[in-house]
Amino acid sequence: MHLFPIYINLHKKRCLIIGGGQVALRKAENLLEYDADIIVVSPRAEKGIESLAQLEKIIWHPRNFALDDLANAFLVFIATDDNRINKQISQLCKEAGILVNAVDDPENCDFYVPSVIRRNSLVLAVSTEGKSPLYAQKLRRELENIVTEAHGKFVDLLGEQRGIIKEKITDINVRQEVFRSLVYSDILELLEAGEEEKARERIRECMSFWLD
Repeated sequence: MHLFPIYINLHKKRCLIIGGGQVALRKAENLLEYDADIIVVSPRAEKGIESLAQLEKIIWHPRNFALDDLANAFLVFIATDDNRINKQISQLCKEAGILVNAVDDPENCDFYVPSVIRRNSLVLAVSTEGKSPLYAQKLRRELENIVTEAHGKFVDLLGEQRGIIKEKITDINVRQEVFRSLVYSDILELLEAGEEEKARERIRECMSFWLD
């Protein structure tokens, strides 16, 4: 079975984490980066989770999981070390049509969280479909040396031009030629050399060729 890779907007989406250990804390901290509404359910929790709750960045219910916790949940992360509980809650999620991830328990997962490289708007995700998260992390570290901050700046500069191109050029084929001229230019090399102003000048040259 192959998994469908997808990027999801978690802005203000309710994400439920069951468990209060280090893994649960890492999940909460990661989800906060995506502006999710985070609920943690666990009788006990790491000090980091307590602190986040005190700062009102997350909600922590210091008790055992209850079926009502699934109400309006968008994603569920099960971060307990009890496979029996993982399986029970995973089954409840499936019955409710809620996507669930049981940490280190691939059989009870609907999705896996990849190892991610982020360079501004450029995001690369590496996944082994739960077979070897450690190898995914190793590959991510290797790719971090290849995909630099310059690549992220390049994507942002391309994004600045995209709206202009779509507005001023109606012919789809011509649009593709413009995009191709930008992508296959030496703009990235200029950014990697720290020459951002020269890179912007090269973009202006490319754009003027097609728009003037």
